[in-house]
Amino acid sequence: MGPSAPAAIARLPGALGVYRFRDARGRVLYIGRATALRSRVASYWSDLRERAHLAPMVARIARIEAVTCDSLHEAAWLERNLLEGALPPWNRTPGGQESLVYIRLDQRPVAPRLTVEHLRRPADHWRYFGPYLGGLRARQAVSALHRILPLAYAGTRLGGGQLDMARARGVTGADREQLIRGVTAVLERQPEAIGRARAGLELARDRAAQALAFELAGRIQDEIQALDWVTCPQRVTTLEADDFDACGWCGEVLVRFSVRGGRLCHWSQRSCTRSRAAPHLAVTPAAWTGYAGRNAELAAALAAAQ
Repeated sequence: MGPSAPAAIARLPGALGVYRFRDARGRVLYIGRATALRSRVASYWSDLRERAHLAPMVARIARIEAVTCDSLHEAAWLERNLLEGALPPWNRTPGGQESLVYIRLDQRPVAPRLTVEHLRRPADHWRYFGPYLGGLRARQAVSALHRILPLAYAGTRLGGGQLDMARARGVTGADREQLIRGVTAVLERQPEAIGRARAGLELARDRAAQALAFELAGRIQDEIQALDWVTCPQRVTTLEADDFDACGWCGEVLVRFSVRGGRLCHWSQRSCTRSRAAPHLAVTPAAWTGYAGRNAELAAALAAAQ
């Protein structure tokens, strides 16, 4: 493929996702993620500037592969999972830079609250959501939820200052179960609950801006973006310890995504007839057929251009 821009770039979508470069022997050279696949991949065939050290790699690229994802958070997880499985020679860090965290809901009447945790410890009164990439984003999301669903003020053992805040917010212990349901619905990614939460935060942000409290308005805007991060579609890393393969086929190309322990940890593609692909497609979970199918279409389009 050499240093000239490959024809395959034109087949890449402008969508976000993960891309992979292979050499002429099929070895993976590099894995990366992008908010816009076409422009990001094309940048390797333009002026590399501060990435000049990648020029020898670009000269060896013989094939481009890509997966479109449903959110940037999902793309970050997929990149991390693939890099943890095997580190290509031109990637410097296994697993990406973001820290892995969970949001923990403590449902005890004494002190109900949300916290950000790095580890899961089982307990009857705790429920975990996630996992998420990025401790700062998770903490900002927790702050956002506390702003509109002040669960921590619905406990039965509040101190003086907390009691004053609870009165100011109009929250009592009688609101605890309703607040738990509201928080749970948002973290379960229920669309209506997310919409209500976002609307409440946007109202708070706009009121702060109108009162010339621009620092507060900026902080709330950061919380809105963080809430979007933890509630966006994300299927490639979950709390469920599922093991399965999800396959898609198009144009004599079979794409396989291997999920182990709830993580999409391996992505492969190869030439395959429809008849040979049929058994793999038949056992693909229904929830994954669309994802696998659209990425098989992309794989076939890229293969045709290379």
